[in-house]
Amino acid sequence: MPRLNYKIIIYIMGLLLLFNGGFMSLCALVSAIYQESEGYDILMAAGVAIASGAVVMYLTRNHVKELGRKEGYLIVTMGWLIMAFAGTMPYMFTGAISTYTDAFFETMSGFTTTGASIMNDIEIMPKGILFWRSLTHWIGGMGIIVLAVAILPLLGIGGMQLFAAEAPGPSADKLHPRITDTAKRLWLIYVGYTGIETILLKLAGMGWFDAVNHALSTLSTGGFSTKNASIAYWNDNPAIQWIIIVFMFIAGMNFVLSYFGFKGRFSKIIGDTEFKWYVSFVIGFSLIGALLIYFQADTSISSIAHPKVLGEAESALRHSFFQVLAIITTTGFVTADYTLWTPFLTIMFFGLFFLGGSAGSTSGGVKVMRHIILIRNGIMEFKRTLHPNAVLPVRYNGKALQSGIVFNILGFFILYMLSFIVGAVGLAALGLDFDTAIGGALSSLGNVGPAFGDLSPVDNFAGLPQIGKWWCSFLMLIGRLELFTVLILLTPFFWRNR
Repeated sequence: MPRLNYKIIIYIMGLLLLFNGGFMSLCALVSAIYQESEGYDILMAAGVAIASGAVVMYLTRNHVKELGRKEGYLIVTMGWLIMAFAGTMPYMFTGAISTYTDAFFETMSGFTTTGASIMNDIEIMPKGILFWRSLTHWIGGMGIIVLAVAILPLLGIGGMQLFAAEAPGPSADKLHPRITDTAKRLWLIYVGYTGIETILLKLAGMGWFDAVNHALSTLSTGGFSTKNASIAYWNDNPAIQWIIIVFMFIAGMNFVLSYFGFKGRFSKIIGDTEFKWYVSFVIGFSLIGALLIYFQADTSISSIAHPKVLGEAESALRHSFFQVLAIITTTGFVTADYTLWTPFLTIMFFGLFFLGGSAGSTSGGVKVMRHIILIRNGIMEFKRTLHPNAVLPVRYNGKALQSGIVFNILGFFILYMLSFIVGAVGLAALGLDFDTAIGGALSSLGNVGPAFGDLSPVDNFAGLPQIGKWWCSFLMLIGRLELFTVLILLTPFFWRNR
């Protein structure tokens, strides 16, 4: 196997730094609009990122324009790390976050759309910084690498290898034969949904700044809010919460289905196996939650900012749908401390942390598609036991799956569970109690945000030891890039030339 093309890897890192700096400039503009002195510091951070990227691209301009699979995996992983390390500059330059560990944690949580935060008082932060937090979500939601794929052909570089590494799930649906056109269509849908939600939230009663930030966080299934109480701040405005519920549902769908919907090909949506299971999971678990909240939950439940009795049917249904979707789609918004509802619901929500949204969505987690195939393969194993000579393939969307795909999903699930166990053991070794350790590991790996124990919806990750924050940041990264993309770099055979 030929040696790695390091020059093109470094060149693309420079390109990503340019992207990062450009988005930081938008935050400096927001600070200027609100007449904040921090705008100069954010602009300085943008200048450093842009200058660094330009220098790197200039020094490696004479690269060979060829990408292999190994380069693809390296670029994706290194790209996310470069974006995270550079993304700390607005926090550090403005002094919004005092330590680099905290700044890196907040940035990695943003780009991986985890939504876990170390900020104890969000509302005192400059608006330019709050906008940067939301932008890191929005960039990471669709994948900064997919954005780069749409630009790379202009530089004479193909992008298929990058797309394969960025989206290593079981589905390889493309909207167009050319991967760049696929990326552009996905971004167009993504931007369109963000704009529509912003307008609807504004019409429902949010200010423009809050509406934009929450739309950025919702479509990316991130969870950063501009309020300390998250969406519970608007518990007296059901319209806002129902709008966010709808767009969390959309964000948890495969974006390819949205494209089919806009083209009028609704049969493709209705006939999609994953979509039907996704809808069933959301409705089923939400109805269970609503019934238990209505009949059993303590009506003095804290909704974090504005205590509200959950006795009415609409309120119970809304809070249940909201929290079920927030966890399944790994958005992480909260309207109440769901860990105080009932023990049954606490266990149910813990199970939902493993579910995840649809493949091809911006959500994290295992993904619904993988669960379907795992369940069907398990059922098929019973049949194979009774009929050992029969050929019984696992079917999905009416087609027989190749055994390699099934083995890949089995391997992913085993690796996911091992990563969760190792992650929890690592946190427990730092002195965290059982609930906090398993909650922190599962939340970080699944890119959910709020968890259990000392990391519940009314707490945050500020109290973690410094090593714990770096450990959780690592779990966020491998979870966002679906394990294989990052962990393969830790294997010795990846670095062999043959």
